[in-house]
Amino acid sequence: MLNKVVKPEEIKSLFRDGMSIMIGGFLGCGTPHKIIDTLIELNIKDLTIIANDTSYVDKGIGRLVVNRQVKKVIASHIGTNSETGRLMNEGLMEVELVPQGTLIERIRAGGSGLGGVLTPTGVGTIVEEGKQKVTIEGKEYLIELPLKADLAIIRGTIVDEFGNTFYKGTTRNFNPIIAMSGEKVVVEAEKLVKKGELNPDYVITPGVLVDYIIEGVE
Repeated sequence: MLNKVVKPEEIKSLFRDGMSIMIGGFLGCGTPHKIIDTLIELNIKDLTIIANDTSYVDKGIGRLVVNRQVKKVIASHIGTNSETGRLMNEGLMEVELVPQGTLIERIRAGGSGLGGVLTPTGVGTIVEEGKQKVTIEGKEYLIELPLKADLAIIRGTIVDEFGNTFYKGTTRNFNPIIAMSGEKVVVEAEKLVKKGELNPDYVITPGVLVDYIIEGVE
């Protein structure tokens, strides 16, 4: 088995200007902050970020926004980050707002190899603009296309050396689905353990999905 446990400097080659990155977390909870530190250090530009939200101006994804490293955001809300709203309103950053349930289903569809998902959410609103619709048994649905990314970065509470990952409580949020949908997946481990030390019943993200592991800060 290849050694998946690497130092932050060893994953620098994964990052490039203009790439798409999915980032786990909900308002910074369950977000891989150490990996974001690396992105900021490298000053990677023109990123497309796919995530639930853009956190706060001084935390998580919000730091990338403030540092002007983001070209486009696909998220369910931006209300906790005033800089995201300002850049969007001034035409300096593109923001695609997606209903939260639709967003996670689009990500799941990308990871599962599906052609899209059908949802009634957004029918009759601006959400439907430019999208195909179908009628099933008299009810209209939007066809929402799948989302994938060049890279998925997630944070796990306990991770073994193969990448099997357990998330504690609400840190789970988007992380397990995002782990399915990146061409490469990096998990930031709060606690790293040897193979066999993580109870198989606790595994939420199987290690076969994980390419690299770095140790975060507990």
